[in-house]
Amino acid sequence: MTTATHEETLGFQTEVKQLLHLMIHSLYSNREIFLRELISNAADACDKLRYAALDNDAIFEGDSDLRIEIEHDQDAGTITLRDNGIGMNRDEVIENLGTIARSGTSEFLKQLSGEQQKDAKLIGQFGVGFYSGFIVADDITVRTRKAGTDASDGVEWRSQGEGEFSVADIELERHGTEIVLHLKEDAREFADDFRLKSLVRKYSDHIDVPVRMPKVEKAHDEEGSETTTWETVNEATALWVRPKSEIDDDEYKAFYKHVAHDFSDPLTWSHNKVEGKLEYTSLLYVPGRAPFDLYERDGARGVKLYVQRVFIMDDAEQFLPLYLRFIKGVLDTRDLSLNVSRELLQQDPQVDKIKSALTKRSLDMLKKLAKDDEAYQTFWNTFGSVLKEGPAEDHANREKIAGLLRFSTTHTDSATQDQSLADYIGRMKEGQEKIYYIVADGFNAAKNSPHLEIFRKKGVEVLLLHDRIDEWLMSHLTEFEGKSFVDVAKGELDLGEVEDEEEKKAQEETAKAKEDLVKRVKEALGEAVQEVKVTHRLTDSPACVVLPEHEMGYQMRRIMEAAGQPLPEVKPILELNPEHALVTRLEGADDAAFGDLAHILLDQAIIAEGGHLDDPAAYVKRLNALLSA
Repeated sequence: MTTATHEETLGFQTEVKQLLHLMIHSLYSNREIFLRELISNAADACDKLRYAALDNDAIFEGDSDLRIEIEHDQDAGTITLRDNGIGMNRDEVIENLGTIARSGTSEFLKQLSGEQQKDAKLIGQFGVGFYSGFIVADDITVRTRKAGTDASDGVEWRSQGEGEFSVADIELERHGTEIVLHLKEDAREFADDFRLKSLVRKYSDHIDVPVRMPKVEKAHDEEGSETTTWETVNEATALWVRPKSEIDDDEYKAFYKHVAHDFSDPLTWSHNKVEGKLEYTSLLYVPGRAPFDLYERDGARGVKLYVQRVFIMDDAEQFLPLYLRFIKGVLDTRDLSLNVSRELLQQDPQVDKIKSALTKRSLDMLKKLAKDDEAYQTFWNTFGSVLKEGPAEDHANREKIAGLLRFSTTHTDSATQDQSLADYIGRMKEGQEKIYYIVADGFNAAKNSPHLEIFRKKGVEVLLLHDRIDEWLMSHLTEFEGKSFVDVAKGELDLGEVEDEEEKKAQEETAKAKEDLVKRVKEALGEAVQEVKVTHRLTDSPACVVLPEHEMGYQMRRIMEAAGQPLPEVKPILELNPEHALVTRLEGADDAAFGDLAHILLDQAIIAEGGHLDDPAAYVKRLNALLSA
């Protein structure tokens, strides 16, 4: 290495400054994770070099024994970590170590406050592991050269984790990356041989690149000079190729943290080797927490892809459907070319077969997890809204996905979504043939809807759907185990055999007796309603509005309109409760008061369903007149 040339000082991106401030001043809860992050980055660099060498093995520069080395100097208070992986050129150093090229960065950092800032797990969740070095170091030097370039193309990056960093050109004989951490006074405990080896075995034992450290005892050559002898500290075998019987739960959990850049344990995992027409090994995990970019269109998703144990790409999203984008893990297959690209993956018929198999494997994994109510509730609270996208995306597995969905229902009257469709069917009334549900903007609006009155009276359970995605979900979920779904706020109400013949006959007689009232209300409301009729849905409320069976509901209409989608006007059906005192009063009202009272009943019914009035002032005026009469 020669004297640095072409040195310049640059400022960090604003988001990096914020992140470094958190690293240096707030994230102390688990400082030791810095080593795990730096080793993982070094292992990725080795994987990338191995892949690049498939087309040109000269890029190894005669050094194909990929490895990671860790040294420490207790007196100087430094830790040095180096790899002989792919390395970086000057532009890549500035891009990778000076900026965070991820969408949603600013929004994510704004969310960090209070106790969250002290949670080191956020480092992994955000996926910026290099900067974790500043938790223990107040000065970091990076020396790197991209494999296949000249020795004069080396780069040195240096920063104290404040507002700027320096970049200089240096001569570097060896390709790869070397990171020197100058430890803070209160972090010098990490410059210890036993401590470092323990951390490697704790966090990085599963990495298939050997992590080496110098032996404590010094060896001597024939001339008596000291030479450094190295020992491999980690297992250095790809975990997924080992027999399941030889892997304990702690090893599976540690490997998940490496693959997912997460510091919390997974909820469950599935490790499988498939032989036959398709040959592949998969190790899939269900995380216990959601990444911050779960709902971003460009968010990272997919499995880590290997072909015959050669790393190909991170985030290979082609092997799982979008609604399972939370699944993390590894796929190692023999059925793809080593030179496969993202574009070629979209055309390879083997990919669809593997995708189908991994999708079923993932759903089976969730079904098994569902046997543990507490663990599955954690999953559902975190990823339930994502899983609800499944019935629209994956028709072949619609029934399986439906079995994994959870809902609030009138059985518990709790906002917690913890009831399955199987639970619902198991509680169905004798003679009940349909699964009833209602969609509303919120839980209380759903629970208190007038449409539920007859169902509570009859003891018939109703699903209370109050997520924004729910109406869209139900448009793609038509039945489960042969039972069709019915929106109780749309179309004609048919309780089937839950109502006896005498009740149905009485309803017909009431409808006939109130024909004059219905006609008079329709004339008073005019074009505001499509139809007026008497109802048996209600026991306590005077009226309700009903939409035609195949019409878009109020919730979905508001979502579409908010997105700028113009929709044709829909006129509701007004249904009156003939037993209610207000309807009786309406029936006896004179012409002057009749129209106002009819409009009040309609407006109240629309409000009760979460609808919006076209003319709220007119409603208030009519109501005030009624109250002061």
